[in-house]
Amino acid sequence: MKRPLNYAMLKFFTTVDEASVDDVRAALNDEYGTHSAFKKPKMIEALMTAEKNGLIEEARFDLDDAGEVRIYYRATPEQKQSINSYIK
Repeated sequence: MKRPLNYAMLKFFTTVDEASVDDVRAALNDEYGTHSAFKKPKMIEALMTAEKNGLIEEARFDLDDAGEVRIYYRATPEQKQSINSYIK
């Protein structure tokens, strides 16, 4: 059974050092590309919510090729443990 998109996004952060929304979209595209919430603005909102809830944190930011701010997030070992305890 496929996980909800937000769960898959959080679970992804337990497998990488850091990632931007573009990295998350690339990693999950094959499985979730047709999902109604698989839109960049909605996924940015989901990552910001996860950050505010303490499940991930901002790692760094830069500018993408279009000159837009790109935020990278990461999960600390403690946050990874929390995510893995709730999402199997």
